[in-house]
Amino acid sequence: MDYDVLILGGGIIGCASAYELSKYSLNVALIEKNYDIAEDVALVNTAIVYDGIECEDNTMAKLELMGNRMLDEVTSRLNVPFKRWGSLIIASNNEQQNKVEQLYKRAVKRGIGNISLMDSETTRKMEPNLNIEVKSSIFSNNMGVICPYDLAIAYGEVAFDNGVNFKLEEEVLDIKKISRGYRVVTNKNKFTCKIVLNTIPSSGVYGIEIEEKEENKFNLNYFLLGKNFKENFSNILFTLDQNDDNSYVIPTAQGNTIVAITAKKYLNYSDTLKKVSGLVPEIKEEDLNTYYHDPFSSEPILIDDSSIDKGYIKVSGKHYGKVTMTPSISKLVCETITNNINCKLKKDFIDKRRDFYKFREMTNDDRNSIIKLDKRYGKVICLCNLVTEGEIVDSIRRPLGARTVEGIKRRTGVTLGNCQGSYCVNKIISILARETNKCFTDIVKDSKRSKMVLGRIKEFDGV
Repeated sequence: MDYDVLILGGGIIGCASAYELSKYSLNVALIEKNYDIAEDVALVNTAIVYDGIECEDNTMAKLELMGNRMLDEVTSRLNVPFKRWGSLIIASNNEQQNKVEQLYKRAVKRGIGNISLMDSETTRKMEPNLNIEVKSSIFSNNMGVICPYDLAIAYGEVAFDNGVNFKLEEEVLDIKKISRGYRVVTNKNKFTCKIVLNTIPSSGVYGIEIEEKEENKFNLNYFLLGKNFKENFSNILFTLDQNDDNSYVIPTAQGNTIVAITAKKYLNYSDTLKKVSGLVPEIKEEDLNTYYHDPFSSEPILIDDSSIDKGYIKVSGKHYGKVTMTPSISKLVCETITNNINCKLKKDFIDKRRDFYKFREMTNDDRNSIIKLDKRYGKVICLCNLVTEGEIVDSIRRPLGARTVEGIKRRTGVTLGNCQGSYCVNKIISILARETNKCFTDIVKDSKRSKMVLGRIKEFDGV
């Protein structure tokens, strides 16, 4: 056998599972078809960490609550920014008030602690800047915000340092059962393994594509507001609108605010701005840093281990709370695999991410110290977010280092400022070309068909 375990899919659940399995004396590989890992999570730097109150499905609520409780320890070990926030689910009319009361009773029945049902006056005292009528609310002290791709990349880097073999740019074409395991065929290689862990979210058995149910599909539209926006909130806010259209206000760990709308019908930029203006007063277009549109799914995530005796386990489904559930899902999957294969815990497991520096978060004394060690940390490339050449080079040279402009963006925050990369993107392309020994015109945004520079206007010896 080439491997004990083959993980298919390098999304956040695949990377977390690789991390958990790397704690054991197993030969593990992960196959990902894209240039980079963690491309299943949104580029926006903040995801809500739920606690199961809002979730209709009891199993999903249980996974959310379990993952929520694990994240403090996980993020501390992996050096991933994670901030706890209170949250308010707000009712604006009598119908919504009844729904909020039902949500509260269900949460108590599920054993979710640190929550309370509050009246209008108490809610107003907590959030005086609210621009809507308030009948009642549920306050939870369990929730938080986290950068999803930071968490996924940290999982991947530690797994890599503990011996997991990451095979990027390889697409799985076929999976065949053999006498003692499976043969996995990719566009580049053939591998044999004892156990297959399939984490590709949109596939059925053995990678066959399945279509997501229409009732689980929503559109998520959201604005990232600039740090100068004056109406700050001290909690994550949820409002229950008509037709399952919900509004959110999310304070980020970086000091910005995100306002979002989920809706079954398509909303354009103007419609979204009009709806969020009803929740947060005095939003002006100059306050908007970035506008995003993403799918928002409530399809349950299923862990199918019914074929574990044959060496196959499948994690499928797309759910908005996937980031919250990731620690619990990966732990459960790891326990299932290790209970069905001969292995033991490693004595030399490295449970620490390699050090890195964020220039914008350092004191001047620390900045001077790092510049003395490496002068590239003294050259600021992204002026909006104070990202230096040293940070960009480190993001490329790290384990599972960036190979695309998008990869550098996710790891460092370049081009996410007010200028949206108009000042720095050419410099970033040049650094990436130099560090990967590629031609300037071969650098891509995130995939083979997304070249940043299509060709030269004139030929020169250098760029």
